[in-house]
Formats: sequence, structure tokens, C-alpha cells
Amino acid sequence: MLLFLLVLVPIVVGDYPFRNISLPWEDRVNDLVGRLTLDEIKLQMSCGGPGPVPAIPRLGINPYSWTTECLRGDVGAGDATSFPQAIGLGASFSPDLIFRVAQATGEEVRAKYNNYTRYGIYGDHKGISCFSPVINIVRDPRWGRNQETYGEDPFLSGVFAANFVNGLQGNDPRYVRANAGCKHFNVHGGPENIPVSRSSFDAKVSERDWRTTFLPAFRSCVRAGTYNVMCSYNSINGVPACANKKLLTDILRTEWGFKGYVVSDSGAIENIITEHHYLNNSVDTVSACVKAGCNLELDYHKDEPVFLSVVDAVKQGKLTEDEVRTSVKTLFNVRMRLGEFDPPEMNQYTKLNMSIVQGEAHRNLSVEAALKTFVLLRNENTLPLKPSSYKNVAVVGPMANNTYQLFGDYAPTMNPTFTSNPLKGIQSIWSTVRYGAGCTDNKCTQYNSQEVQTAATGSDLIFVCLGTGQELESEANDRANLDLPGQQLQLLQDAVNAASGAKVILLLFNAGPLNITWAVESPNVQVIMELFFPAQSTGEALRRVLLAEGPNSVPAGRLPITWPRYMNAVPDMTNYSMVERTYRYATYPVLFPFGYGLSYTSFFYDILEYPDQVPAGADLTGAVSFINQGSFDADEVVQVYISWSNATVTVPHLQLEDFNRVFAPRGVQTQWNFTISAESMAVWTEKGWVVEPGVISFWVGGQQPNAQPAIDSNVIPGQFTVIGQKVLGRY
Repeated sequence: MLLFLLVLVPIVVGDYPFRNISLPWEDRVNDLVGRLTLDEIKLQMSCGGPGPVPAIPRLGINPYSWTTECLRGDVGAGDATSFPQAIGLGASFSPDLIFRVAQATGEEVRAKYNNYTRYGIYGDHKGISCFSPVINIVRDPRWGRNQETYGEDPFLSGVFAANFVNGLQGNDPRYVRANAGCKHFNVHGGPENIPVSRSSFDAKVSERDWRTTFLPAFRSCVRAGTYNVMCSYNSINGVPACANKKLLTDILRTEWGFKGYVVSDSGAIENIITEHHYLNNSVDTVSACVKAGCNLELDYHKDEPVFLSVVDAVKQGKLTEDEVRTSVKTLFNVRMRLGEFDPPEMNQYTKLNMSIVQGEAHRNLSVEAALKTFVLLRNENTLPLKPSSYKNVAVVGPMANNTYQLFGDYAPTMNPTFTSNPLKGIQSIWSTVRYGAGCTDNKCTQYNSQEVQTAATGSDLIFVCLGTGQELESEANDRANLDLPGQQLQLLQDAVNAASGAKVILLLFNAGPLNITWAVESPNVQVIMELFFPAQSTGEALRRVLLAEGPNSVPAGRLPITWPRYMNAVPDMTNYSMVERTYRYATYPVLFPFGYGLSYTSFFYDILEYPDQVPAGADLTGAVSFINQGSFDADEVVQVYISWSNATVTVPHLQLEDFNRVFAPRGVQTQWNFTISAESMAVWTEKGWVVEPGVISFWVGGQQPNAQPAIDSNVIPGQFTVIGQKVLGRY
């Protein structure tokens, strides 16, 4: 990490119009950029990171740090509240939770920025411009970065992207608390390193798959008002993303109306030369990227960024000075909106201070978030637990006490004071717990069977904590397969066999699916729960859900990724066709379907109200009523899926079109209103998006229709007819 400590002295500057708060933003930006020399501009565009862009002392402009990671807490900037990894937040199926986690993250990012700048400290992770959220689609279960995403569904990812942007950036009519940055744009979802490197990979994608799978979540992000989009490492149909005019100008700016800045992923610009071999020199590369719509370079090598050649490109006539000045305006526009050039007392966000960091409200939210991410995959009359029923309790497995690996990739710095792991959580229920890790790490290549058997023998309740952690799946680290790592399966089998008649609870800490077929088929594993990477509140949240203690302690999470039963049914990682990928297109048997998750209660859906016809181009609104039939107040995740009967083009066989996490008191009928938007009904054609006439079937319930396995809850079908045709256009 680069850190810059500057002794800031008062600089006498003129009363420049760019500091005049009565002028429109555009006029102020134009004035500021008009005062810059091309040599000053090249530094502002080429030094996006590592480290800050330099100051411009003659204008009284301080350095600025662009490299802040805010995925679920402020990353790499000292103490910060750590929320569950994004894939777990995806499993919450709660837009409200995403909003509040982003809001808390934005508050802490801004509070620390206020503190850093107060002392003249600039550097990586010290700014308020975020490289978050990650809204790539999980198209392959082996991809190392699945954990940073919200899952495999474009609609869900888009809803979460919008809520993240709104939560992070705030609702002040004048200022932005911290600006969002949606990444990685686009057609980016592996490989990282297996079977080839992401640095040179060319994603071959059809126009239909591009428009219907890889672009929608980013459009939702743009519509929500993000100020930044990050272009990805890969090429798309032969053209590197950061030099791709179709992507960054034709689609992003012309079709979608994006007004913010595009930043490259770190080193992606130089990779155009060294890895993709698309161009062979800096002048041509900076020309192509600026013309395509990239505004800011992040570089591996601080001393030689490609964008330093922007002045030479102007001198050689490959870029005009107007093109360069127009490009840099997007950077100063967001700095204006963040309040950098206004009196601090005007900006409510400058009042945020360090007392909010790891404050009680944010720590409580961390526990709530963790509880809402847990997905109960199996429960054979075991949970919730009655502690008095179990006298001999054992905890085994490499994830039980492996605290750091519970955080996942791109996590805030761990604060031991506020962190609990599974072992600690279980020990808080029973005073005596036998423990054996069995493995020295998650790779579990060195396995001590005796340690596991000693802990498990004689137990009447055994917790087995398995998984991956960022050690085995992360950025630049794909998985070759979905098997439990090393000897973890043997560890599970040894634990089960060591104590005949014991209840076995399998706790999984991972992002992408795992092959747990043996556990699913074994009658001796009573409970399977997916916890993803819950971060600092793991142990406390686990304790509450095991006992059904307090609000949000009844599981309601749903899988945001399909778990295939057989990996040989999944296409190669490098194949970017959506055929046989995700629940939308796959026909292969699954271990657990997208949207699956059990509860301690059950729900019965009994009333569905909706119109049976809708004019093309209009939304359909309806309402569903359901009853919580169990003995616990609980959340229910209501899901609305559609299927086209008369489409003239290839469409998904099923598509999520609305959802929410709804609190349902026991014994009470709950009503939830839903919308199937006209955009959701549209299909991609040669004319763009078109709402075609015909019949659309839909289903409302707590799971997919005809899901196997299914949860103990019904799904209500419906059907309506679209009258006429409506061309919505290209987007």
C-alpha cells in the first residue's frame, strides 16, 4: 500500500469561478479544466493508482485518491466494520439489507476520508471513490471471484446494484457521500487462471447473450446514478474492454446516457499491449482508450502508465486537445460533487467522524446481515437446538477456528475485539466443547484423522466446519473442480463414523458450489447449512440461528447460485455461450437450485390477484397473499418467475422478475404486491428490446416452480396475455 503524508500549507489562489458555488456544476468543471495544461491533465488521467493523483498547487487543488474498495466495508484502510461477503448478501434476497450495508460502508469511508484529509494523508484506500459493487454474473461455479458478486441472476444483480449505489452515495440533493463504481465492465466472469490467464482472455459472446445476461445489471447501476464504471481485463469479441468503443461509448454513454468516468482495472491498459497484443505502443493505446471512452488509468507500474503518452498522442494528431479535455472533465465533475471545491460547512458528509467506525449500530447491522445470509439446505428435525438435549458436543474441521478465512476476499481489516468464529459461537452455548481442526489449513492436504476422531467419539452433537476461504477461491485463483478440498470429505466421513447416533451439523464456508453429494445422500448428516463468508459476526450470528434466538434468527436465505450435481454437465470455463449455464438456461440435474433455502417454519400461498391482459409496454401489477403456518415469526423470500409462450426468439426458459424478503408473523396472512415490468416482458430482437404479443406464464412463491429439491411451500401459477407489440429500443 502506498501512503502519502503531505504537509499542507495555505496556498493563495485566485477567486476562480470553479470555486463559485452559485455557478452550475458544468460551468465550474469547464472553468477548472480550462485552466489546466496538457501536462497537468496527463497526470490526472494516468495516475489513478497506485497512490493519489498529484496536487496542482497553483490552483490550490490537493492530491486525490481514486483507489478505494467498498464492497462490504472499507477495505485496507484500518479498522472498519466488516459485513458478509457479497455472495452471502446476494443470498439474503433483501434489497433493503444491501442498501443499509452500502449506507454504513459509505458513512465509514467518508468518516475516514475526513480524518485522513484533515492530516494531509493521501494514498491507496484513503479516498471516497469506490470500486464497488461487483455485479458480474456467476456463469461458472469454478470462477475464483464468484464470492464478490451477488450471484447468477441478472435481474437480482441489477436490483442489488441500484440499492448499493443509492445506499453508498447518499440522498443529499447537492453532494455525494462516496461514489460507487460498478465493475467489471463487461462480459467478465472467468477465467482468472484456469485454464488461461484473465490478462489476455478474449470472451467470445453473442449479441443476444451480451444484451440479456451480461449488460442488464450494469444498466441498472447506471440508471441508479453511479459515477464510475470499471472496464475489465478481458477482450470482448477481439477488442479489449478498455479500448472498446461499442462498449464504453455506443452502449454505455449513447444508449444508457452515462455521464460519469470509466476507470481501467489495474494494469488493464498496459495489458492491451503486453498481453492482448492488440496494439504495440503507448501512443496508439492511449488514443484508442480515450476515444473509446476510458478516462482514468490504474497501472501496475506507477512510473510508466500508458496514459502518460496522451500529450504525445495530441502532438501526433491521434487525439485532439478537445477530446482530452472532455475526457478529464468527468474526473473533476465527480470531485466537485463529492464536495472537494466547496466550503466544508455546506456538506453534511464532512461532519461524519471516526466515532461511527465500528459503532454499535454498524456492529448490530453486521450481525443482522450475517443472519440473513445463511441458507439452510437440510434440516432433519434438528434445528433449532435445545442445548439441554446435548451433553457432549464436538466441533471439527479447518473452518471452525480459522477466523481470517471467514472474511473472504476484499474484506476490511479484521478487528479481533469484534470478531467471533464458529468455535467461539458454539462455545458460548456449551461450556465444554471438544475441538479438533483435523487439517492445518483449508487445503487439507495434511490430515490428522485421529484428532477428528478423538473430538467426535462419544459426542451426541457434532459440528463439522468445512469450506474454501480466500485461500482456495479468490481473485486470480479459480478452482479446478467443485470437490471438497483435500481430505475434507474424509474428515466429514470420519466425524460421522466416530460417534454412532450423534446428530451431525455440516457448516459450509465457501462462495461457489461444493460437491457435497455424500452428505446430501447420507442419513447420518442431519443438517447442512451454507454460511458463505460471514466476516466479523460469524460466531454470534451462528449462535443465534442455532437457537432461533431473537430477530432474524429463523433462516430465510436462498441460494443465489445453482449447485450442479455433476460438473461434467457444465460447459468449459472459456465458453461464453449461456447454453447450459445458470437456472435460466441449464437443463442438467442439480444438487440445489437457484432460489432454494429452508426455514424453521412453512408458508402457504393461497391468493393471487392480477389482470389477465396487459397492453404491450405497460407494467403488470399484482398481489399475493400467504400464511406463515409454523410456530416462528419469520422472513419469507417471495420470488416471481416468468416464462414466454410465444416468443419469436431464443429466451430463457425461466426468468426471475421480482422478489423481496418479507417479514411474516406466524398465523397471520401477509400480502405482498409485485410488479412484472414491461422491460421484464421484453425479448431481444434485431429491433432491440421488444414486448411481443402473446401469453406469458408466471409463478409466485418461495422458490422456483417445479424445483427439485423443493422446499415445504407451494407455488401459485398465473398467466396473462400481452396485447399488441411495443418496441422499447436498444439498451
